[in-house]
Amino acid sequence: MNRKRLAGAVLMSLVITLPVDQPLAQGPDVDLPVFEVEPSWPMLPNDWVLGQVASVTVDRSDQVWVLHRPRTVPDDEKAVAAPPVLVFDIDGAFVRAWGGPADGYEWPANEHGIHADHEGNIWIGGNGSDPASDDMLLKFTPEGELLLQIGRRGQSGGNADTENLMRPAESFVYPETTEVFVADGYGNRRVIVLDAQTGAFKRMWGGFGGEPRDPQPTPARAAGGGSDVPRGEGPGPQQFGTVHGIEVGLDGRVYVADRNNGRIQRFTLDGAFLEQRFVNPDGESALTVAGMAFSGDWEQTFIYVADQGNSLIHVVDRATLEVLDSFGRNGEAPGEFRALHHIATDSKGNIYTAEAQRGRRAQKFKFLGMASWL
Repeated sequence: MNRKRLAGAVLMSLVITLPVDQPLAQGPDVDLPVFEVEPSWPMLPNDWVLGQVASVTVDRSDQVWVLHRPRTVPDDEKAVAAPPVLVFDIDGAFVRAWGGPADGYEWPANEHGIHADHEGNIWIGGNGSDPASDDMLLKFTPEGELLLQIGRRGQSGGNADTENLMRPAESFVYPETTEVFVADGYGNRRVIVLDAQTGAFKRMWGGFGGEPRDPQPTPARAAGGGSDVPRGEGPGPQQFGTVHGIEVGLDGRVYVADRNNGRIQRFTLDGAFLEQRFVNPDGESALTVAGMAFSGDWEQTFIYVADQGNSLIHVVDRATLEVLDSFGRNGEAPGEFRALHHIATDSKGNIYTAEAQRGRRAQKFKFLGMASWL
């Protein structure tokens, strides 16, 4: 569906080139954010190449951190594989790189999530299972010095284990309580909350705030969205499918991306369930909520949702969890997506995306302002 966006004077001559595949969810005269892809972002030094780009985060100085998987670089390019952690400024200029296996900590077998906390520390987790499960979360200084390892490789006892994770997907440190909220994730089906300084266990919960339970979903259920009930009908499965993303808003609410069930669930800081919303339930793929990021305004008016299976970014009203707009499509051209995995924003309102599996890239979408749909 092609749409024309009517903007204010500063945007009136702008041609919006991003392809859009879905109609708006509500009526006319709605102010929505406008973006333009920057095809040359970022600039890799040393002829480096990226493997699968698992995750992206933005620190307090608006530096952009990209986490990729060097092991997935093709054999004929491995000599120029970039280190797993790369830092760029807002314009895409290279700042530094580090990471990978080393003495003193257990680096993930398959890099998955990266988070820059309010103090500038960098949190990294993985979802690898070979040779053993990535059951740990790592905390580093911005220069790559280890500060803390929570959990040990191959040691998880399942959802009841409070000392080890099990293939955690993403984490978020909430400054007000100095707690790290972990989307745990691929092996477990829970949110677990830990002290961000010591790693000590605080609390945990599963879908709808209930007790997270073993066993894991079967592959058939996970691939199909975790339920035999049509997506978007009824409350859906009581357990999380894949806890793939997590954010804590300025409103003091915890937002969980239940990817394989195609929904966002919202909780209090203590894990009391508040509400949920299915995202793109009619999409071809059930993997509609892989990652989330708040808009850069102080009200955090929008949540940008990475729809991995359908190659879309959804613009969601944070207050109501209603999808207001969607853009993107499957492809390799700038502004298109292949396996859109995680998403982040900076203080200027720009969006950054990470494409895993087939995509092997990070992209920047520059925020151009607000425009009204008529």
